[in-house]
Amino acid sequence: MPQAKQTDNQPFNAGTWRLGIVVARFNHHITDKLYQSAIGRAADYNLQEDSIDSVEVAGAVEIPLILQTLAKTGRYDALLAIGCVIRGETPHFDYVSKFVTEGVLKVQLTYDMPIGFGVLTCDDEAQAQARANLGADHLDAVMQQTQACAAISSGNAQL
Repeated sequence: MPQAKQTDNQPFNAGTWRLGIVVARFNHHITDKLYQSAIGRAADYNLQEDSIDSVEVAGAVEIPLILQTLAKTGRYDALLAIGCVIRGETPHFDYVSKFVTEGVLKVQLTYDMPIGFGVLTCDDEAQAQARANLGADHLDAVMQQTQACAAISSGNAQL
């Protein structure tokens, strides 16, 4: 079986694409940094400000419903979820992490919509701070995924 080619994750011209971003406000000191990192990277893909719609929600649990609402419109080429869940002293962390992870996956598979998973699930504040600049990486992931899906759909995928 031939091996799949590794992507180089280099930006490409996505100037005609539309991107939807859902940002949780809970732990906003982290999610703001994730968002700014992603927006900064969007320029490398030639995504224009008017082709990016951002929606704020209260917390991570609210992310999947808004992603679903955006996906239903059919207006977006890709979506990006941004949030931060930090473990506390109760099982709440486990439930929130499960709900957001499964919810995002369900929307992605139901709507055949590439969704970047930029929701940090960290054991403590230090881990979250150390990862707060990864928004660009999450954007890279969804942009590459969207490009691959488009290539497969058009019959131009090369393994």
